[in-house]
Amino acid sequence: MNRQLTILFAAFEAILVAAIGVAIPLVPLTLLWGIQYGLAVDWTVFWRAAVDIWLLGHGADITLMLDPTSAALLGLPGAAAPITVTIAALGFALLTALLGIRAGRRVAETGHRLLGLIVSLTTFGIVSFGLAFSALNDFARPSLVQGTLLPAAVFAVGVLIGFRSTQLLRAQASTTPVRDWLGDRTLTTRTVLTTAVRGGAAAAAGVLLLAAVVTAGAIAFSYARIISLYEALHSEVLGGVAVTLGEIAFLPNAVVWTASWLIGPGFSLGTGSTVSPLATQLGPVPGVPLLGALPQGQLALGFLGLLVPVVVGFLVGAILGPRARRDLERRELVLVALGIALVGGIILGMLAWLSGGAAGPGRLVDVGPNPWLVGGWAAFELFVSSLIGLFASLRGIAAGRRG
Repeated sequence: MNRQLTILFAAFEAILVAAIGVAIPLVPLTLLWGIQYGLAVDWTVFWRAAVDIWLLGHGADITLMLDPTSAALLGLPGAAAPITVTIAALGFALLTALLGIRAGRRVAETGHRLLGLIVSLTTFGIVSFGLAFSALNDFARPSLVQGTLLPAAVFAVGVLIGFRSTQLLRAQASTTPVRDWLGDRTLTTRTVLTTAVRGGAAAAAGVLLLAAVVTAGAIAFSYARIISLYEALHSEVLGGVAVTLGEIAFLPNAVVWTASWLIGPGFSLGTGSTVSPLATQLGPVPGVPLLGALPQGQLALGFLGLLVPVVVGFLVGAILGPRARRDLERRELVLVALGIALVGGIILGMLAWLSGGAAGPGRLVDVGPNPWLVGGWAAFELFVSSLIGLFASLRGIAAGRRG
């Protein structure tokens, strides 16, 4: 592929990723404009709303100013003042990252890989700026800097992952910069670092996987309550579809909040509210159907949720223990457990931070988990449980040798 085709191809890949992301909210909003509003409203209102949703999904702040009528209908203190929404619908960021991985792999297969990579990242940054600029309005104003940089950063992470993985497969490389750096360390240091990173990432993934299962179960068991909330909205078919798409975009947030619940600190849906394994204390919450899956009152067996990170940490330690034992002494396994705890706690704490923020006026400025508590509790639970798992695996090895 010659240079000009590489430039066009890389630019097209970047534009396509942004177009898909914006089209997801834009299509139902356009149908709403045509069918329910009969083309009577200016379509640019729906365009700006779709772009705002996409930008918000990547973490860009949106400052809203409600008109007096809407503020009065909302009935929340401070609704008439400017509202800065900072909570990110992580489904859009996840989609951008996944499409970015695909784009990075395709760019890596061109004849001018580095040029294609630069063009792809630059194009996406320009498109992000253009989208953010087009959405500027007195009633809904996205941060132009965040709207340019944050979507581009998410896309860049995906592209670089896809680009690098394709390069390694193509060259069948046996070394990477990380491996080269580790190659200069002692055997003990290499084993501690690699085991800690693998274990911490596996522990965080395990907690999130079980959190996704619990979230799906909560939605299934609360189906009747969720349907009643849909009926209370009186949103008709198109409005219901738009609400459902918005809820799907927030599903990754819900999974992270469930993980925070399983770890122990739980999360909040407004200042002064608490949703944790031991009790749920809520004030007025928005009538979002997905929130019908929230636990009600005190759960008799809610404390059993705390076993999830403990069991995951124990299994990670038990699985990695035999391999680590070949190169490490018993006292060095404490460092491995500490590393697993730090890596897992940082990952889960970062996700908790990304999943929360301000969702509206008044008490809704505080929504989501506390990242410091989530990261700290996760690190403590993973340290203790993985350490027990590591030493339990050693006992299993010793028993096998005696047998």
